[in-house]
Amino acid sequence: MHRFFALLALIVLVAAATVHDKASAAVAPVMKVGSKGPQVKDLQFRLQTLGFFHVPLTTTYGTITKGAVKRFQQHHGLSADGVAGPRTWAKLKKVSVSRNELVLMARVIYGEARGEHFKGQVAVGAVIMNRLQSPLFPNTIKEIIMEPNAFSVIDDGQYLLTPDLTSIKAAKAAVKGMDPTGNALFYYNPKISKSSWFKTRTATTKIGNHLFTV
Repeated sequence: MHRFFALLALIVLVAAATVHDKASAAVAPVMKVGSKGPQVKDLQFRLQTLGFFHVPLTTTYGTITKGAVKRFQQHHGLSADGVAGPRTWAKLKKVSVSRNELVLMARVIYGEARGEHFKGQVAVGAVIMNRLQSPLFPNTIKEIIMEPNAFSVIDDGQYLLTPDLTSIKAAKAAVKGMDPTGNALFYYNPKISKSSWFKTRTATTKIGNHLFTV
């Protein structure tokens, strides 16, 4: 029964992702107490994955949301007025993900590292987040994942597999800031990869079968 409800929760998360992605893809308006709509829910989800929002998601920007925004702003050195304006959104989208982006990350993690321990799965997610914050890569999770030759699972079709709960948890951990890779931007399996390019990179650590590099 526990496995049934866990599977049901995963299906709901994947199915709901598309709806939330439409909200996050739009240009985010300035939001404050009294604002309503799906973009408020996207804001709350992002804050929740970062550990700033601790109650069920709604579509209403109330005092709890304002407090979460202020804590996020203080943490990142922004003006802590509790208003989700352009600067707050710009920073938020560099360090967080929408519900749909979380599922996209989990798909990559599941395809690339489902045979690894949890730390190894988080590490793959951390590389994606490190790329999001790097000027060397595209500005969105989807663009990073779909960049040509970025991840082998896109080419071999494993990206289309349904991620499990562990890969979802690993994605959440990476978004929240867990990074066992030492700020790595790349990784590969030295037993499988035949690319000499990886040998030109500086290794940061080895986790499971993957060698992580900058």
